[in-house]
Amino acid sequence: MTPSELIARAVQRERHRAGISLSALAESAGLAKSTLSQLEAGKGNPSIETLWAIASALQVPFSHLFENPAPEKTLTRADEGIELSAEESAYTTVLLADCPPGRRRDLFKVRILAGPVRRADAHPAGTIEHVFLSSGKLRVGPRGDTEVLHPGDYFRYPGDVPHEYEALSPVAVMTLVMEN
Repeated sequence: MTPSELIARAVQRERHRAGISLSALAESAGLAKSTLSQLEAGKGNPSIETLWAIASALQVPFSHLFENPAPEKTLTRADEGIELSAEESAYTTVLLADCPPGRRRDLFKVRILAGPVRRADAHPAGTIEHVFLSSGKLRVGPRGDTEVLHPGDYFRYPGDVPHEYEALSPVAVMTLVMEN
């Protein structure tokens, strides 16, 4: 992807997240609508000042206009990831997900018994759920796009859409992190 394409996608993404029109963003940033339209089309060579004005109007860090967004979903199986070990103790770690700036996370230990599927409504826009399965077997994720997890698996998915949890064993225990 070219830098112009990356910037175009990022401006569109952040404008849509903010829920504002092209005209409203152009006005707020002090730009001509045609300039912003060309920028979102991946045309032109925007100046630093133009990009700063857009970032300020969107109330996002300047760097957000140059970032590839994280994938909507990330599935890490128990035997995947880069494991780091301590030298002086039997301690290993695998980073599953870092916390983006300006976000917050709530951490839950969840025990689910086999039975009816737990259907959850969409949480506020931008909510991401992180699930790490400790024991049992679990089907989880956005409705119509779930994954089956086994102990040690990690799954990241949008929580701002209807989603569900289903124990596929007598008991499933997971760590659930809600990021918003």
